[in-house]
Amino acid sequence: MHDTSTGNTARPSRRAVLAATAGLTAALTVPTAARAATPGDESRLRALVSRMTLQEKVGQLFVMRVYGHSATDPDQADIDANLKEIGVRTAAELIARYRVGGIIYFTWAHNTRDPHQIAGLSDGIQQASLDQPRGLPVLIATDQEHGAVCRVGKPATLFPGAMAIGAGGSRADAHTLGRISGAELRAMGINQDYSPDADVNVNPANPVIGVRSFGADPDAVAALVAAEVKGYQASRVAATAKHFPGHGDTATDSHTGFPVITHSREVWEKLDAVPFRAAIAAGIDCVMTAHIQFPALDDSGDPATLSRPILSGILRGELGYDGVVITDSLGMEGVRTKYGDDRVPVLALKAGVDQLLNPPSLDVAWNAVLKAVQDGELTEARLDESILRILRLKARLGLFDDTRGGRPGGVDRTVGTRAHLAAADRIAERTTTLLVNEDHTLPFSPHTVPRLLVVGADPASPSGTDGPPTAVLAAALTELGFTATALPTGTAPSATAIARAVTAAQDADAVVVATYNVTAGNAQRTLVERLSSTGRPLAALAVRNPYDVAQFPAIKACLTSYGWTDVEVRAAARVIAGQVTPRGRLPVPVQRADDPTQVLYPIGHGLTY
Repeated sequence: MHDTSTGNTARPSRRAVLAATAGLTAALTVPTAARAATPGDESRLRALVSRMTLQEKVGQLFVMRVYGHSATDPDQADIDANLKEIGVRTAAELIARYRVGGIIYFTWAHNTRDPHQIAGLSDGIQQASLDQPRGLPVLIATDQEHGAVCRVGKPATLFPGAMAIGAGGSRADAHTLGRISGAELRAMGINQDYSPDADVNVNPANPVIGVRSFGADPDAVAALVAAEVKGYQASRVAATAKHFPGHGDTATDSHTGFPVITHSREVWEKLDAVPFRAAIAAGIDCVMTAHIQFPALDDSGDPATLSRPILSGILRGELGYDGVVITDSLGMEGVRTKYGDDRVPVLALKAGVDQLLNPPSLDVAWNAVLKAVQDGELTEARLDESILRILRLKARLGLFDDTRGGRPGGVDRTVGTRAHLAAADRIAERTTTLLVNEDHTLPFSPHTVPRLLVVGADPASPSGTDGPPTAVLAAALTELGFTATALPTGTAPSATAIARAVTAAQDADAVVVATYNVTAGNAQRTLVERLSSTGRPLAALAVRNPYDVAQFPAIKACLTSYGWTDVEVRAAARVIAGQVTPRGRLPVPVQRADDPTQVLYPIGHGLTY
């Protein structure tokens, strides 16, 4: 069992807590993270730290998951899950027992049902923390990258993902995304977003980053990262650049394995480091570590998350970053391969980390850190360094001034407004990329090809979207004047599904086929070839990786949307119908399928009407 003693049993009111920090927030609630604190601000924060017990200090370092839609009254199934995984019933009990400094929201943990519920959960979490002796506001975080990774869905505004934004190439659009997304998250009481992804995706086989990256050009990625960071800052939400020192060139998923990056130090400087330098220059609030080996930066075999040469030597020392450093999830296999779950959090702190994200067992991790201090492996002064960084961030975000999770009026005025949704649609229209258009196959017109068949892959839709993409695409095309029929065939279509699609194509005037991560042996290739042989006008829409086009050497029309959320698919439909002129440009090169050393379409390729 861990020690939960706190010393002082008096419970100050929320007003007393805020009064104790009076003057601090007036100076620190400016939205930009780059603003330096005054000596008076710093002394007040140090006074807060000096009054904390060791157990409270340990708790401040952790950001933990918790099941349930409510901080105090979750569903019984979520209570059971919390008891099994954390040993507490509710978020309020989690905070009371462990005094955690952060909570992370997940869809699968039932934290994000709808905006009003999220605001109520956030408010309950903050109140539970402030009700504790020497209670502090909580950093409430989530992964709202947009595109493939999104925890808060409709009716919140969903934007195209990073690679789509990279295809649009507009810093203004990246800033708008950050500003609007940040405003909506803040209205729901979420004050820290694990976005943007600052990885430079130079490996088409990357199974974990891919379209989550802005692209393969480090300077272009850097510009968009910085713009998005500024957007989030404008809405007083902490942005997070990830995954340091760079996860863009791996063929292994760090959730399930331990990737190794083979870049030289020189390549790292010119490629991976560039967006992180830009994020730091933009005043980034937080940097997330990668569970990867990077021998050119540290040859110990340790993951970067546990590497003092990488985190303290390079990130803090060489790059001059003094903000919050957070681990990627400590439940991922990439950080658990070499050390036990009791050693990982201690080694991360020794390496220079400030926040420990989502350990498999909080009890094991929490007690391991406490014991490391009691045994002298970690000093209390080392903990104080990290806690000060965390408190500075909370103060900059205005959390000492107003910690309320959200108000109904604020949610209604901010989340998913008509203006925000329209902005997302306009941005999406600038991202769809036309890669091939022989014989002027596109655009399709309802006057010449009124009956459309929409077939293809229906991957599980990202959180909170209508989906599946074939249905969304058919509905959007029908609204544009076509009679469109959806016939999903899957990501690995069977011979029967392919035959059914070919038969259905005979009754259509033209066919649109949605493809998803097509490889040489994938049956989606056969589907496209068989549909091509029908003689019907055919357009392929790659709804995730743009690399699909290399698998279709005979295709006459191919577009890519870089994502399969509604906003991206509907924008592609408007391009297919000629309502919108394609403007996107490839932010990554596409290599030939038969000879990957040869570039089929370079960065910047994109056709128009």
